Amino acid sequence: MHLYKYESLTAHTLHNLKGQILYFGSPLGFDDPYDCALTPNIRPPTDVEVDAIRRRYLQAVGTPPLARRELESLSSVDLRDALVRAGRSAFEEIAREFLRTRGVTCFSEVNDDLLMWAHYGGRYRGICLEFSTAVGPFEKIRRVRYVESLPTLELAPLLVERNFEPALGLFCTKSTAWAYEKEWRAIHTVVGTEYVYLADALTGVYFGPDIDDTSLDLVCLILRSQNEKVRFWRGTRSTTEFRVLFSEFTYTPFLEAKRKGLV
Repeated sequence: MHLYKYESLTAHTLHNLKGQILYFGSPLGFDDPYDCALTPNIRPPTDVEVDAIRRRYLQAVGTPPLARRELESLSSVDLRDALVRAGRSAFEEIAREFLRTRGVTCFSEVNDDLLMWAHYGGRYRGICLEFSTAVGPFEKIRRVRYVESLPTLELAPLLVERNFEPALGLFCTKSTAWAYEKEWRAIHTVVGTEYVYLADALTGVYFGPDIDDTSLDLVCLILRSQNEKVRFWRGTRSTTEFRVLFSEFTYTPFLEAKRKGLV
């Protein structure tokens, strides 16, 4: 499987290409104000679930004395309300901490989406990198889920079974308004991390239809010096459809072309 990363062509992009770097930036810079900042709706636990949560933490060795007294004294109704309030507060704090400390880098399933090229590919003057998911850090990559409304989470699986997967899924959940991105993302525990990937992870570069020849040369020269297997594709606008079409080409540096009598 391959995933794609759209990039405007900047000095920072060239630096990352040369260093074989994936940058894990803060979600605070994302366009979507809900991205990684979701506070889910919480389904109130049933009486059976309240009892299960009560037993679980009364039996736990590390339950604080104050919490233990509340578990012993509160009615099911009052304990249910307390759990919902505590759960909502905890999720809000988790989201704040995630935004403050975690880094995210994003990819797409497609390399020819018009909006992606316009928004992230330098308005058709940038590049789109093709990565093989068989190479790290893609073993932990997560597919983004697109939904119509804010998700609802259940407390019992989280508190009784210690199943944190639904909570982690909040950081890969977005509105269907963004579904055209077909996004996958990798998350790092430290924001600002520059992850160095193996050369073989980058399998192709797609050049936007409006990229200038000098910029194309710079990218090709950088990659040809360190990745002999990477393939190059040049984009053009279709004359019959609203699409960007790509044709593979072989890059020959100027001096080599001169020696061969090609220029």
